[in-house]
Amino acid sequence: MSLDKLKLSKSLVIAMTDAGYLTPKAIQLKAMSRILGGQDIIAVAPEKSGKTTTYVLGVLMRLKYTKDDAPKVLILVADHERGQAVIDQFVSLSKNRDLNIMGLFGTGGTDAEVSELALGVDIVVATPTRARAVYLKLGLNLSKLQTFIVDDADLIVKQGMQLPTAELARSAGKCQHLVFTEVVHDKLYKMIDQFMNFPTLLEVEEFENDQAAVITQLLYQVPNYKTKVNLMHNLLRDDEVFSKVVIFVNTRLNAQKLAKALESQREGEFSMLRPLHFDENGFDDFEDFKAEPDARVIVVANEAAPEIDLHGVPFIFHFEVPEEKETFLSRIIKNPDAEEEVVSITFATDLELGQIKKIEQSIGQKMEVLDLPDDLLVDKGSKPKPAVNKNMVSQDKDELPSGGGAYHDKKDSNAKNYNLGIGQKLKMNMKKKHS
Repeated sequence: MSLDKLKLSKSLVIAMTDAGYLTPKAIQLKAMSRILGGQDIIAVAPEKSGKTTTYVLGVLMRLKYTKDDAPKVLILVADHERGQAVIDQFVSLSKNRDLNIMGLFGTGGTDAEVSELALGVDIVVATPTRARAVYLKLGLNLSKLQTFIVDDADLIVKQGMQLPTAELARSAGKCQHLVFTEVVHDKLYKMIDQFMNFPTLLEVEEFENDQAAVITQLLYQVPNYKTKVNLMHNLLRDDEVFSKVVIFVNTRLNAQKLAKALESQREGEFSMLRPLHFDENGFDDFEDFKAEPDARVIVVANEAAPEIDLHGVPFIFHFEVPEEKETFLSRIIKNPDAEEEVVSITFATDLELGQIKKIEQSIGQKMEVLDLPDDLLVDKGSKPKPAVNKNMVSQDKDELPSGGGAYHDKKDSNAKNYNLGIGQKLKMNMKKKHS
């Protein structure tokens, strides 16, 4: 498929070709016409899928050059490194245009940046906190803004920069809003609901690799740590199904904390691998846990974890998603010689869904999302709802829904496609026990 499908100017097609882009990406095919049409969009696509190039091309096509000193485009990024990559992309694709672009990433005084902005600039690329600081010094004029872009929105939320992002968007007034992210969740919607009305949701899934041979993957989406603990208690009550369990967390302190939270009246039932104190239940050798019939559950820290043989353990829980996806992947690759079925169950909060997305890209398939048990005690009184924006129009993978207003498609990850064997038994048992 040629770049002509994007309906770009001849100069941009030449610039794209010179930069090594020969065919359009899926997200570009879905989003470009809407960006050029001035629509507000939320574009959801994995890492390295062409999200940045998509809005750079859109900006270069739509940017109206005038002699105004105020910037016409504001792009918010998560950090300096990402911001510089955006600036480099603009420079690469606008070689033949007189384009003034400036980055705001500093942490010191703002006087120099205020002075430079006063000379006139077309595009500002900034972190939300720095842009807000310069704005409050009356150095960043948003009155002429045509396009407001939030790049890596999930990372901006993860780093706690929702407030300056929303404040800047509201201060900009009426303009086009473009949000690009790897994942969508409640925390992200709480931020963008403050300045976006009826955006179109565009989702692209790109699995570059063939499906990897992995053990059964199940996912629970939970709002916070306390609910994770409650869910673990809830599931582990069934000692017939969960007869031997390994629970992974990220640090030894978290392992100690969780092991104490899961303490049982049955001596030795719950333990920790390599406990921090001599008087805590635990094992120094994982093989001793496997050999002890009364030891049912062990908590293992990813931090400085020894190499352990999970053979013979039917259930693996990732109570916390590892920072390095390779740590997770090393545990879920199916052993072709193993006869028993193994199930991996992951608990993920909104802020961990980005890591889940990267894992799914690596294995070439999505994890199956399970509903939370009806009798689960969810912290702060309410269960997490599906990530649905009340003011959002969603575009299906093949066609656009008729009508406006609220609309949300059921994601493929939520579709039930049960596997036979221990995975099916687990889900059926949970349904019976909690219905």
